[in-house]
Amino acid sequence: MKGFTAALLGAVSLACITPTEAGSTLDAIKARGSLKCAVQGPSNPGFGVPGSGGKWVGFNVDLCRAIAATIFGDAEKIQISALTTQTRFPALQSGEVDVLTNNTTYVMTRDTQLKFNFPAISFMDGQGILVPKKLNVKSGKELNGATVCVQPGTTTELALTDYFRKNNMKFTPVVIQSRDELTRAYADGRCDALTSDATTLAAQRSTLANPAEHVILPDRLSKEPLGIAVRHSDEEFRDIVAWSFNALVNAEELGVTQANVDEMAKSGDPEIRRFLGVEPGLGAALGVDEKYAYTIIKQIGNYGELYEKYLGEKTPLAIPRGVNRLYTQGGALYTPPSR
Repeated sequence: MKGFTAALLGAVSLACITPTEAGSTLDAIKARGSLKCAVQGPSNPGFGVPGSGGKWVGFNVDLCRAIAATIFGDAEKIQISALTTQTRFPALQSGEVDVLTNNTTYVMTRDTQLKFNFPAISFMDGQGILVPKKLNVKSGKELNGATVCVQPGTTTELALTDYFRKNNMKFTPVVIQSRDELTRAYADGRCDALTSDATTLAAQRSTLANPAEHVILPDRLSKEPLGIAVRHSDEEFRDIVAWSFNALVNAEELGVTQANVDEMAKSGDPEIRRFLGVEPGLGAALGVDEKYAYTIIKQIGNYGELYEKYLGEKTPLAIPRGVNRLYTQGGALYTPPSR
């Protein structure tokens, strides 16, 4: 989900007083003994939901766990905050949380004005439109005169308006702040369509009484590179976040899985040996344990495993891997090599 940056520029001043701007984020995390990580609240099926015993589970939660595994050698040393699109940016700027993994789109103004770094693009998405199958609509261009449910003050709302203007169509917005209430409004028939990031729509559809009766149209109103966000100024922490994520992707590319990581550590392949810390150097370069990548994969798995576990075709979301496949498999997922 995408907060409209222009509506949040008043929060930029918070960046000037952030207590962790002097490069002390990593020090504070180590002293605290846990990583404070924000995911979409109150929940986002597939990406982050409170599970049994209050333990959060999901794709974005495991991105947090990967970072914690690098820092502490223990993926469980995390504190999860469930934040809304309106509260996430002030929380990061003020130091309330250390990192956002909650489906935040990487755009220029969030870098230059909100002063956030995006060490990794964790998921490539696009804004979509959800409609009931009974409408027999095949494209958004057939929605002239429709009512559309949308969250206010977001780039979702802006892109929706642009889409209808560009196609010389009219629509009536049904504007509701809470995503859960917005989904209920759609389910109750108060709007003909619901728009958000396609992944968010898949999550929202999974909560409906009869998900199979609703379809996400093929139209994409925008491109949404969803990234992990941290504050400017602490490059050491930024590097750890970046290479924790890169380890997930590089492991998949190298064929290293949670099940075979111990066997792969015996490989004679120098690239795999360096990656898993059998041959030292990469951990020291990052300022962490030499076997940080081994620890990540051993404790949570690689990118592909996380995708299939939480988002893939066998889950309620059933999101095709698509552009988020490895580049070697025809996708666009391509990260720097670990060397």
